[in-house]
Amino acid sequence: MSVKERQGRLGEVEALIQRFPDLPPEAIVKEDLLRAGLAFSEDALRVAAGFKPKAYFIFSFDLIPIVQMKQEEHLRAPEEVALEGGPWRFRQVIVSVRVNPSSPYRVELREGQLTLTLEGSPLCGVAYQRAPAYYARTARNGKPFHEIAPTIEWGYLIYLTVFRLCQYFGKHEECQFCDINENYRQQVKAGRPYTQVKSVAEVLEALEVIAATDTASGAYTVTGGSITSALQGKAEVDFYAQYPAAIEAKFPGRWISKVVVQALPKDQLRTFKDAGVQIYHPNYEVWDRRLFDLICPGKARSIGRDEWIRRILDAATVFGPEKVIPNFVAGIEMSRPHGFPTVEEAIASTAEGLEFFMSRGVCPRFTTWCPEPLSLLGSTQGGAPLEYHARLLQTWRDTHARHRLPVPPGYGPPGIGRAIFSVSAFMDVIQPAV
Repeated sequence: MSVKERQGRLGEVEALIQRFPDLPPEAIVKEDLLRAGLAFSEDALRVAAGFKPKAYFIFSFDLIPIVQMKQEEHLRAPEEVALEGGPWRFRQVIVSVRVNPSSPYRVELREGQLTLTLEGSPLCGVAYQRAPAYYARTARNGKPFHEIAPTIEWGYLIYLTVFRLCQYFGKHEECQFCDINENYRQQVKAGRPYTQVKSVAEVLEALEVIAATDTASGAYTVTGGSITSALQGKAEVDFYAQYPAAIEAKFPGRWISKVVVQALPKDQLRTFKDAGVQIYHPNYEVWDRRLFDLICPGKARSIGRDEWIRRILDAATVFGPEKVIPNFVAGIEMSRPHGFPTVEEAIASTAEGLEFFMSRGVCPRFTTWCPEPLSLLGSTQGGAPLEYHARLLQTWRDTHARHRLPVPPGYGPPGIGRAIFSVSAFMDVIQPAV
């Protein structure tokens, strides 16, 4: 049967792989997994025991809430999967696990081997990552170290969500794609040892163990929800800066240091720089002016789209342009009811934003939108078409190459078969020679 004759999701994926021969097939499948989620057989979940579990490090990144997980995937699913080999001869690609029992993609145990299938057809082999030794240990306060300082990106990035909530509360303030507040509530209800704030002391205690026992980690991210007034008597910059300041004082230069917070004024950014922060991520979420106001109402009201962009460019003068890496959520440009109705319009808008920043030496990256049902947008729809994600990969790669920008630092190695960034395929499509 030819690709043209084949029906269903498998036929769609194969057709897109043929249509975009300049993209790694692994990257197209990765984007589809991120937008559609992943199902697991009972055997595949049983094998996952003893490997690194999903940590829910900030958002849910699932397509169903915990209460609907009949196989208790929130406790049993792996953080990420490595896809390689198999009938499609995949080069290794690392993919973040987004649980969806209804997904056409399913991890099964076939002839004793973990296998990724699409509508029942085998695609490639699957591997889970071993849990670092420190995942089995607990802090003096009884909290598991894997909750204080989990790793993602196949162990490369220590993810420190030091504030589990966001002060943009309610549908008129929260970013419409985001489930940080609702995820906190569902995790607490499910019994996970979440606390709203992680103390500097417990973070340092966890990092001391990691520094002594772990060799895979190369970077850490300090992040959390936006602080619009104060938290523990501190403004946003002072609250978040205390963590890298303490980490760098105790472990100078041990890891690449990154902070993900709002776009802050230039004088406040110097506080981060003085604290030892190397890379700054002021995420602008969506480029289009109208959509920014509609999808990010709290940010639009508090800071505003034009000021947000101005602050990103100001940050380039503090950290250096290559170390300012704002994220956007790929796919929300097409979300209903306000998004662009066609792939062409959505790509044209995002391409404009990429050109604006990359021509100035600032290189955005993106996270593939996961329509989380506890978010406002995710509760009513699925993600953007797979064609959008394939064309975005082309657009990002070509704009990055045209401006001769360096590989974004703090994400590990680039290129298919080497990249470890797991929530989009932008690092997979970079030519390693760039």
